[in-house]
Amino acid sequence: MPYHAYILRSQSTGRFYVGHTENLGKRVVEHNNNRTMSIKNRGPWVLVYSEEYATRSEASQRERQIKKMKSHRWIEQVTRASR
Repeated sequence: MPYHAYILRSQSTGRFYVGHTENLGKRVVEHNNNRTMSIKNRGPWVLVYSEEYATRSEASQRERQIKKMKSHRWIEQVTRASR
């Protein structure tokens, strides 16, 4: 099963959340059901970007790369380009 690095955007705050998972659909539902303590009650969350990888290691590495950017503007550019 493929793994995904992904970016969510909060519809209430406009903030982004970056993560990785094996089951993207299930993970978005978990975020919206407040099962992620770090972003609890900050949704609803919308998937704005994802990339698919063959291994968890690759997806995790890409998540770290995106987080190192720490740039709201860069994330917005990536999500716009993927539309």
